[in-house]
Order: sequence, then C-alpha cells, then structure tokens
Amino acid sequence: MEVIQEKNWFQRNWMWAVPVGGCGCGCIVIILFFVFGIGAAFFGFSKFFNESTPIQYAKEQTFNNPEVLFKLGNDVKSTGIPSGNISTNGNNGEVDMSFAIKGSNGEGTVIVKGIKSDGIWVYEDLYVVTKETKEQINLLEKSTEIY
Repeated sequence: MEVIQEKNWFQRNWMWAVPVGGCGCGCIVIILFFVFGIGAAFFGFSKFFNESTPIQYAKEQTFNNPEVLFKLGNDVKSTGIPSGNISTNGNNGEVDMSFAIKGSNGEGTVIVKGIKSDGIWVYEDLYVVTKETKEQINLLEKSTEIY
C-alpha cells in the first residue's frame, strides 16, 4: 500500500506567500512604505511652496488685479503646484517660481522673482502671462513692491 503525502500549505501557496510575507514583514509593506513616504514628501513640499510668503503675495496680487480678472474671468484660481526655486537662510532668501492659474475666460501663468533681505521680500518680477495671447500683465505697477 502506497501512502500519498498531501502538499502542505506553503507548498500549495508559495507563489503569492513569498511576495506578500516572505521578507519577514512582507514586501508589500515595504512597497507601501515607499509609495506613501514619497507621496507624503510630495504633498509636504507642495504645502510648503503654496504657503510661502512670495506665493501667497503673488496670489493676492493676481486674484485682486482688475486686468487679470477681466482677461481670465472673475473666478480665477490657481491650479497645480508651484514650480521653481525658493531658498531662505534666516532673514535672507531668493525666489524664482511660477504657478498656473485658470479662469472661465482663459488660462495663464504667474511668474514671481525676488529677494529677501533683512526679513523683507522685494519683488523684481511679478506678472501674469496669458496662455492664449502670451500677453504679460504686470502685477507690480499698482502695488507696493515690498512685502
């Protein structure tokens, strides 16, 4: 009489058990850690840029500028994440960033460039470039340049 030995659980399920739990704590956990870690870092940097003084000032000037509202619509809002560079070192720093805006009548890009000296931001460039006509709307003309 022949005894047939049935496969154990691991022999039957090794193809999915190894990737899920074969690394001790599981490869899936490690993969999820990297995915969520990178995502958290991305959103952290995004929040940092959006809440920076130069971007807040640029948004304030953009959303209150009559010419921008006329050309792009009264419902202008920022879209996406600011791109560029901002660096601060105590009371000094530099900014060279842009962010997209969109309204019911069109789209554009806000450009902000400036330096921070002794805790005060001085803006060299602050303007909107409309997407359709490539027209530049200067946001510094009727506003103070120091913030």
